[in-house]
Amino acid sequence: MPPNQPTSGAGAGLVLAAAARLREAAVTGTPAAPVRDLIGRDDVDMAYAVQRCLTAERIAAGARVVGRKIGLTSTAVQRQLGVDRPDFGVLFDDMAYPDGACVPAGAVLQPRVEAEIAFVLGADLAEGPLDDAQVRDAIGHAVAAIEICGSRVAGWDISFADTVADNASAGAYVLGGRRVPLAGFDPVTAGMTMTVDGETVSTGTGAACLGDPVAAVAWLARTARDLGDPLRAGQVVLSGALGPMRPVTPGAAVHATVTGLGTVSVTFSAKGAR
Repeated sequence: MPPNQPTSGAGAGLVLAAAARLREAAVTGTPAAPVRDLIGRDDVDMAYAVQRCLTAERIAAGARVVGRKIGLTSTAVQRQLGVDRPDFGVLFDDMAYPDGACVPAGAVLQPRVEAEIAFVLGADLAEGPLDDAQVRDAIGHAVAAIEICGSRVAGWDISFADTVADNASAGAYVLGGRRVPLAGFDPVTAGMTMTVDGETVSTGTGAACLGDPVAAVAWLARTARDLGDPLRAGQVVLSGALGPMRPVTPGAAVHATVTGLGTVSVTFSAKGAR
């Protein structure tokens, strides 16, 4: 069942209080306490209600939605948080950085990086069964991607509800320059290697992402449609990490290679740099 937003009573008040805590952290650049004391550790409805509240505020302030990110696609991470499902967040236009860009210090709170496969949709995913076959046909191309996860929750002390409320811990993302149609690329067997300052810190394959990154997109497509906000042509979907997420420090240089998709890289400015 899709999450439903509480609209009145105590639930609505707690949603607004949780949103205010995360908003303050984003504005001040100071991570906040977890919000599970307000909305519970595992309440899906409340967590997505907080996310929708903050998303609506960003859109009202002029931000534009350009896609979605899928999180918790690794069974190991799901076990860690005690859940049996992935989650999703919203990608805004100001989260995108070009390949090789330098991300300013403080642009993402408590940044961690993970390498994954991104898909750019060539058709809407609003009707029909939204199964793997339909999703494959709707994908315009795949690209290598680095997701820069960030948490407004201090110390990444997150439960399932904390990360969902915090836009699935979305921060920023970088897409590689090589665009490959699925006809010439197998997401399941694709291998990934990610380095930080030249040291290999993460490896994996497409199979680590719910068994098949396309299946992750299909899950998202059905969930988004059920929520009344289906995926649209031109949108970017970050399908989920192919290996462990790693923290980065100011001045770090991150490079990822995905078999069949080439490379993607990003650096982080030194602390205090402008």
